[in-house]
Amino acid sequence: MLAVFERLALDAGREVMRVFKAGCAVDKKSDSSPVTEADRESETIILAGLRAAYPDIPCVAEEEVAAGIVPPDLDGAFFLIDPLDGTKEFVNRRTDFTVNIALIRDGVPEVGVVFAPCSGRFFSGRPGRAEAIEVDGDFRIVGRRRISVRTAVTPLAVVASRSHNTPETEAFIRDLGAAEIVSVGSSLKFCLLAAAEADIYPRFGRTMEWDTAAGDAVLRAAGGMTRTLDGEPLTYGKREQSDDADFANPHFIASGKAADASA
Repeated sequence: MLAVFERLALDAGREVMRVFKAGCAVDKKSDSSPVTEADRESETIILAGLRAAYPDIPCVAEEEVAAGIVPPDLDGAFFLIDPLDGTKEFVNRRTDFTVNIALIRDGVPEVGVVFAPCSGRFFSGRPGRAEAIEVDGDFRIVGRRRISVRTAVTPLAVVASRSHNTPETEAFIRDLGAAEIVSVGSSLKFCLLAAAEADIYPRFGRTMEWDTAAGDAVLRAAGGMTRTLDGEPLTYGKREQSDDADFANPHFIASGKAADASA
């Protein structure tokens, strides 16, 4: 399955970069968030590949959900797809947008890939093993190495959203004391923790499950964890929530080894 994910992420990333270089119009969805040709073409590639390889596993994909297409039954396993995480980064010609594919099993992100086609950074995770993957200019895999989270040391390296910072996030970072701030967009924040390049990622702004699932899978495979503010692991497949939309996440804190996620 991970090999299928990797191939589809590369194929989708190639199409995303074609649109990025050519330029495209930016439309607005009903929630006023941006969507582009790159989002749509990437999702088409990923869904076609997943449905051909695994016809019995339902898919939850960002643009299909926006169009009202949602599988009725998500018991057991399903795929979560964000074809272009960081559309704002893409539109603003920044490089840290990603293609994300994840398998959720019983609410847990079990397998995932995160590919940043502009920078070439590529990460994968499955139970017990996370990897950083080297990709050449022709979108071919030429190497890979195992990664794992690091033990946190002072000052903590904190990753924060470039486009969605909040006063709550700033207050949390201040309470940590001396901290190095790494500002980056999209699901790469989880991957920096997984690759021992940062220690903690607090998120006090709105996210959806497809924004976080693949990066969360990589982080957990590398030995980290994503927890809600009450200390419980972040779960997936949330529907009929009394206080929010289907697939909306609560605030969370992602961390590597021994980072204090209860501050």
